[in-house]
Amino acid sequence: MKYLDVRLRQPDWMLHPMQRFIRDGDAVRYEELRAWNILGPVGDCEYELFYAEADREAYIDAIEAVDSVRWYDLTPIDNDSFYVYICQETREEDVRWRDSFAALDLVIVPPVIYDSEAAFYMTIVGAGDDLRAMLAGLPDEIDVTVRAIGEYDRRHAPLTGDLTDRQLEAVEAAVAAGYYEVPREAGVEAVAERLGCASSTAATLLQKAQARVMRRLVRRYGREGTTGERDAPTG
Repeated sequence: MKYLDVRLRQPDWMLHPMQRFIRDGDAVRYEELRAWNILGPVGDCEYELFYAEADREAYIDAIEAVDSVRWYDLTPIDNDSFYVYICQETREEDVRWRDSFAALDLVIVPPVIYDSEAAFYMTIVGAGDDLRAMLAGLPDEIDVTVRAIGEYDRRHAPLTGDLTDRQLEAVEAAVAAGYYEVPREAGVEAVAERLGCASSTAATLLQKAQARVMRRLVRRYGREGTTGERDAPTG
């Protein structure tokens, strides 16, 4: 089976109010859609489960102002993170882009990850022809960036999904240079040369990437009650 990693950026009129909340402020540091159940056409109920690292009070104020949300249930994890289970009415704007998946034998692999511009990253699995048909069927107003495509084997994708493109590029350069070999075969200067940037910039990119992956690893798979520090919002 084939997989497609894609970033979709919607025009402003198509954005959900909570996407605008992510884009226009700094209250949300990280958010992902973990699971969903979409039952019908415009106006019908749909259910979503989100994980967020955000200012909880600001998030609650924002979600309570969304007309399409019928009810929600927020479950805190710690001071910086929580789950949100939402029941909301299906919006016409969402049906329009979801139609590109209709009648295609495709599966979206959770999580769907939102970035600071309110764009979202998806991994989609299916036959190559169906993946191409999905891309062709997306509305022209949506900006599409294909990040990767190939045979599906993404066992560790959830750990790296929230890295910026530049951070992932830095890690790839470090691996290619031998930075992570034991003993180390190259220093940060070699990574910087591959990236075409200053050594200090390369070091910062690697540190942020490593910090995000390690924190995500501990939060997902570590012993219960371990939270660590929150991820940096940019870099």
